[in-house]
Formats: sequence, structure tokens, C-alpha cells
Amino acid sequence: MSFRWSSWLAAVALVLVTAACGGAGEPDAPAPAVETRTFAGENGEATIPVHPQRVVATGYAVPALIEAGAPLVGISSWTRGVPMMSPEELATYERLDKVAGESAADTNYEAIALADPDLIVIGVPVPVLADVDVERLATLAPVVAVGPTVPSAWRDISRRHADAAGALAGFDAVRAEYEAKAASLREKYAAVVPPLKFGHVGAYGRVTDGTFHREFNGSWGTNVAQDVGANYYGAVENPGPGSKAVSEYPSVEQIGSSLGEADAITYSVEPDGSVPAAVQQVLDSQLWKNLPAVQAGRAFPIRYTEAATYSAALKTLDSIDQAFAPLLGAR
Repeated sequence: MSFRWSSWLAAVALVLVTAACGGAGEPDAPAPAVETRTFAGENGEATIPVHPQRVVATGYAVPALIEAGAPLVGISSWTRGVPMMSPEELATYERLDKVAGESAADTNYEAIALADPDLIVIGVPVPVLADVDVERLATLAPVVAVGPTVPSAWRDISRRHADAAGALAGFDAVRAEYEAKAASLREKYAAVVPPLKFGHVGAYGRVTDGTFHREFNGSWGTNVAQDVGANYYGAVENPGPGSKAVSEYPSVEQIGSSLGEADAITYSVEPDGSVPAAVQQVLDSQLWKNLPAVQAGRAFPIRYTEAATYSAALKTLDSIDQAFAPLLGAR
């Protein structure tokens, strides 16, 4: 009886070990196939996961994918966007490993490899893409490059970032909130904003002493205000690619000829309301003070004019609402 009992116990143990290991000599079950699709970016077509699980983002893709709730495991630094982030977005930004710096050339390929991504989304301008070793990145994970063009194109570009990362649901929710708020403000200012010819003084690009940044429809400082009904008259004298199609840098001596027809003028200020040096030199000019719009009290500071996502642009709408409020009292 003792021998039979011992044999039975040994047999039971063998069955349990076999069940746990899948049977001696049997291969492990294959991992389930990852569903893929083709996505077209500036770097050509790439085969990417339908539902990415580990995404690395750089450049303009960083705020867009944080906002959309994408499964990020690494990002480039994006300090210019920090003042426009919500507390939740900022916490995510600070938590994530920084695998690249502010410039495309400052990409840490070893850090990206350690992040073990299944998708890399690059959000830098096409001319700057040459500073990134895309072929090297492609050995680590599929790469999608979608960079900015004209400033107002952030709506489409951020959607493409979210689409690639499988995060359209989060993106659409914030977009709907923005569109509802913009529609409400457009109705609020319908009687006083559309009739006016607007001009805008910006603070970006190659502003130097003796020049200023004049922005037209579709530029950084104008595109969100356009959603409220503002129209920025005029056009670039010598248009070029990208932002050069919607903004220019005339000399300060041309303030009068550039903005003299404006009924109202907006100008970019920092998120804290302070005036950047590029704009302050314009405000200090007697030519500015002589402008009809300025003398009529229709010069309005706008914060968050560098918004490139719907969440950030919600803050821009708040600033525009605050700036345009005096127009309602002037009726």
C-alpha cells in the first residue's frame, strides 16, 4: 500500500507539472498577432499598430498626445507649452521620461530604445526632419512623422498625431469642448467683432531690433480669434512656405502703413500677461500711439497665442473673451 500510494502521488505531481508547463517538449503558444494598418506621414507610409501600447512622441506631437491621453512612455521636452498645460497635463508631462531635447538634433536614441516603444510619432517641421535619424528610429519601432505647416494647421496636425497613436476618442472630446466654446463666443460678439478690420502684432520668428511681427489670417496670434469672428485684413507682401505665408517682418517705420487701416489691433503677450520685448518695442513707438485703432482704445493684448492643441486654445479663447469685452460696452 505504501508503494502504491507513493506511485500515485508521483503521477499526480507529473500531471500538475505537465499542465503548468504546457507539456514537456511542447513549444510555447505563439503571441497573438498585432493588428496593423498603413499610415502616411512626411517620412512616407509606415505600418503601425492599430492600438499602440507604448508611444514615444517628440515636438508638436508631445502636447497633442498628452492632451489626447495616448499611452506615452517617452517624450521630448516641450517647455514652450508648459504654461498652456492643465494641471493634469503638466503632471503627465513631468512624469514621462524625456528622450529628446527641445531641438530635433537633440534626440537620445539610446533612451528611446530603452523606452521600448511600439510607435514613434515625430512632430517637427519637415525641414528639421533631416536632423533626425529616422532610419535608426525605424529599427526600434514604426515611425510616423507629422510636422507643422502654417500655424493654423495645428487642428489637422494634432488630429493626425492622435489618430496615429490610437487616441482619437480623447482628442475628439477636447475638440468638442473647444468648438462649443468658440461658437458661444462667436455668438456673443457677433454684432461687434465681424464688422471690424483687425491687425495683429506677434512675437515669434525672426523679430529683430527695428522690425516687428505682423500676422494675418491663419497665423499664430490670429487663428483662434478668427474662430470668434475676427478678420485680419491684408496679406503677406512676399509670401513663402509655412508661417511665411501668413506673417511678415516689416520695419518699425512701417507701423503706420501696415496697421493704419485697422479698426482694432490685437497683440501677443506672455501667458502671465507681460509684454515680450518684440512687442514692447512696437508699443513704445510714437507711430503705434498715432494709429487710429490705438487712439480709439481698440488695442487688445491676447495671451496663449502660441496654442497648438485644443486644450491650450481653450485658454486662448478665455483671453480673447476678456480682451474683447470692452467692445460690447462700446455699442
